[in-house]
Amino acid sequence: MKKLYVVGIGPGDRDSMTGAAVKALTEADLIVGYTTYIGLVKAAFAGDEDFEGKEYFETPMTKEMDRCAYALTQANSGKTVAMVCSGDAGIYGMASPILEGAERFPEVEIEVIPGVTAATAGGALLGAPLGHDFAVISLSDRLTPWEVIEKRLKAAAAGDFCIALYNPRSHGRKDALEKAVGILLSAGVDAKTPAGVANSIGREDATIILSRLDAIPYEEVGMTSTVFIGNSATYIDGVRMITPRGYKKG
Repeated sequence: MKKLYVVGIGPGDRDSMTGAAVKALTEADLIVGYTTYIGLVKAAFAGDEDFEGKEYFETPMTKEMDRCAYALTQANSGKTVAMVCSGDAGIYGMASPILEGAERFPEVEIEVIPGVTAATAGGALLGAPLGHDFAVISLSDRLTPWEVIEKRLKAAAAGDFCIALYNPRSHGRKDALEKAVGILLSAGVDAKTPAGVANSIGREDATIILSRLDAIPYEEVGMTSTVFIGNSATYIDGVRMITPRGYKKG
């Protein structure tokens, strides 16, 4: 059987992986992924005899299509392959490029294994910031023009959506989050709207920050952060950020 799993490994620790993800990784002869994610898999299954002798193939960032081509080619040769992604494979993950390239390998069976994405894992740390309709928007303009990102931010603001911001800030995009906040404020989002930051989700050094939209501490946001912005009903109760579902109390 020619089989390729596209596996969302969540934050990367074994406890955060679904049973289906663990099963797929166990069955795989070869695990393919970004260097950091391969490291997380190796750490998560260190000492597991089912992973002794497992093959790995890793590439650095920006080599996504090389990974896809290799995974598909190896699956077509008869190996059971697992392509790993952080979070969920279908949310800014590798499911799309794998499926786009699969037409050249019609005999390869592809199965997408969902995982816990940063919006849900980070939201759980903060409380319930996404308790109602929400939008997930990446601030990375590597593959999406900033003009499109700005349009999506304005649309989320107009719809009073809760928002989870992925890739909010990096060494090369230090002002991305600040620009996004400016866009939301200019689009009419109240400056006092609750906001939260989840850092290093799923790791021992995970931290959270509760704030308001106009007071987010930008310097404490980095490449491992996810930023949450509430809607007009969101509030902070002690150490929890809560967006009501709308049920009547009492």
